[in-house]
Amino acid sequence: MIACAVALFALTLLGPLVTSLVDDWSRRDVELRATLVFNSVSGPLSAMLENGQTDHINELFERVATDSRIVAVAVCRDGKEPAHATKLMPSSISCEKIARSDTESFSSVIVNGRRMLIGAYPIVSRTDPSREIEGHFIIVHDLSFAEHRGQEARNYLTLMLGGIILASGALAIGLVLYLIRNWLRTFKQAVTSATSPGVRNAAASYGPLDKEVRQVLRQLEMSQSAIDRDQANWSKETLRDIMLAELPGVEVLVVANREPYIHNHGPGGIELQTPASGLVSAVEPVMRACGGTWIAHGSGTADRETVDANDRIGVPPRSPEYTLRRIWISEEEQDGYYYGLANEGLWPLCHIAFTRPVFRESDWRTYRAVNERFADAVAAEAKTSSPIVLIQDYHFALLPQMVRERIPDATIITFWHIPWPNAETFGIFPWKEEIIHGLLGSSIIGFHTQFHCNNFLETVDRFVESRIDREQESVTLKGHETFIRPYPISIDWPPAALANQKSIQDCRDAVRKRLDLPPETKIAVGIERFDYTKGVLDRIRAVDTLLETHPEWRGRFVLVQAAAPTRSKLQTYKGLQDEAMALAEEINAKYADVSPQPIRLIIRHHEPSEVFELFRAADVCIVSSLHDGMNLVAKEFIAARDDERGVLMLSHFAGASRELAEALIINPYDAHATGEVLHSALVMPETEQHERMRLMRAYVSTRNVYRWAGQMLLDASRLRKKQRILEIAALDTDRAG
Repeated sequence: MIACAVALFALTLLGPLVTSLVDDWSRRDVELRATLVFNSVSGPLSAMLENGQTDHINELFERVATDSRIVAVAVCRDGKEPAHATKLMPSSISCEKIARSDTESFSSVIVNGRRMLIGAYPIVSRTDPSREIEGHFIIVHDLSFAEHRGQEARNYLTLMLGGIILASGALAIGLVLYLIRNWLRTFKQAVTSATSPGVRNAAASYGPLDKEVRQVLRQLEMSQSAIDRDQANWSKETLRDIMLAELPGVEVLVVANREPYIHNHGPGGIELQTPASGLVSAVEPVMRACGGTWIAHGSGTADRETVDANDRIGVPPRSPEYTLRRIWISEEEQDGYYYGLANEGLWPLCHIAFTRPVFRESDWRTYRAVNERFADAVAAEAKTSSPIVLIQDYHFALLPQMVRERIPDATIITFWHIPWPNAETFGIFPWKEEIIHGLLGSSIIGFHTQFHCNNFLETVDRFVESRIDREQESVTLKGHETFIRPYPISIDWPPAALANQKSIQDCRDAVRKRLDLPPETKIAVGIERFDYTKGVLDRIRAVDTLLETHPEWRGRFVLVQAAAPTRSKLQTYKGLQDEAMALAEEINAKYADVSPQPIRLIIRHHEPSEVFELFRAADVCIVSSLHDGMNLVAKEFIAARDDERGVLMLSHFAGASRELAEALIINPYDAHATGEVLHSALVMPETEQHERMRLMRAYVSTRNVYRWAGQMLLDASRLRKKQRILEIAALDTDRAG
């Protein structure tokens, strides 16, 4: 009887208190949900208001109002009535009755006997934040569920007190401790499943409070996904907005072997050169948007003379937007790290271009030592304890783990710019376990295509003892989880090199005049470094086949092959250049009786403006890679053709072929078939050229380099937020223990 009286007294005393606490918690929950909704729609809504897109605003509001707890959504501007509102907006709620200020505000009202919470958020202009407030975003939530939640809380309290009456004091204490520990463990599981990239609607049965936590976390994930879904026009400004919204104040460090700007001694003094590199073309615009530090090998003859005492220089030189930190590598180290292990070992191994890779123990030692030097530079340049480090390419396979050891809280994203071969092929690499362990120090590893992701997971499964989650596409090694993701790389849109280009006709006239070609000559271009993976020899042989099977093109067609010398220290590359020159001379001699001769081989570095002039002058662009990660030349050709003309011939073995289905896909190993496709390209009607090019331009313009970087940064943001929540949960678990 005494126990019952005590329980009844406790229930009478604690019941109202619990109800009040639950009511306050419910209100804060609704305020948080309202803020998440506003954060996800504020950017698109501001743009729609400025552009007067009423239909888009109504469609956006109806999607938001599908949430069962949201009664109505509206925008209040100057008038008494809302400028835009959903159908169920209560008539008794007018704009003049809603408290509005320069900051967010909340108020409770009773409508038809139901308690509701009204949130008002000021809408600021996206284009000019200094302007006056555009209006207020109004969101009305139903709070009646709080009463049901309070009743549930009282029921749970009654059951708990009943358990205390029936059980002994010791058992009751043990049970309470067990419930607390179990709840926290369940909470951590809910957080993990709700915030892991790639997980959708994970099924689990949790208590009412856990369900609310999961729902809030899901709203967080939805708000982040909405940024990608709603942003159709990815640009430098979009990327900056994402950095400010999702990663405010975060430090960005890029590590790449190649530097974006090279200083060399020339006839007129120190000259600036932009290297011919797909990596530079992709990453440099991102750094201009995000700022930060780019750490690279200083390879120019005048590089040391242009840096400060800390080996840094602001770039671009005329209007610096980020910092370039140069690392000095001796010629001997360059031979072992770059020419040796990276380009005689990993490059042919990953490209499977039938060039035997070379593995030397001395090269491996140098490769590891140079990776250590770059890791020290990253640690020295990092100004915060949790920067985002973007590691680029196969030159730094060991670097992620080395950086992880020096900066444990860093978010490390490694992007592998070349293909990843199947497990059997990679199995011949003598230090495969070390390479895999090094890469798995990353938070995220990115590849061009899902096919390369699958190959990497199979390789890890074959050679390293780890836990692979196929659903989430992640690998856990020694307690650290690494996510594997496809990020198709792309180009700046529109490219900077296109800004000062002449008209298409002027470009054609200039190229024909420079090469001494008659006006009616059809031109095909091939533009890349002299590399055996690019299929230069196969392209030239295809031209020979075309002229044999279609003699009408003799004297009416020219292949302009622009190829920059590269890695000339390696015999395979020097031999390729010599073989290409000999093959071009042989074919030109074969057709010596016609003019112009069919092969024009131009062996030198071309500045981006020269490359785009060739693209605009060409009738056909041939990309005949024998194996390629993505190939940005194909996308640059598409960007150059604002006349929506020209034909792209694209190798089936380039990653871009999985995106650009409107190109003419070829097998470069089949010279006869490639020659026939080239003939089809030369006779293709302009209407068909227009349709194909229009579709490809629409694709590349929306899936540009800023989208590529944005996807990685959004995933980095999710991981960082998940880690913070898990740290809080772990701390709570320790306290409960």
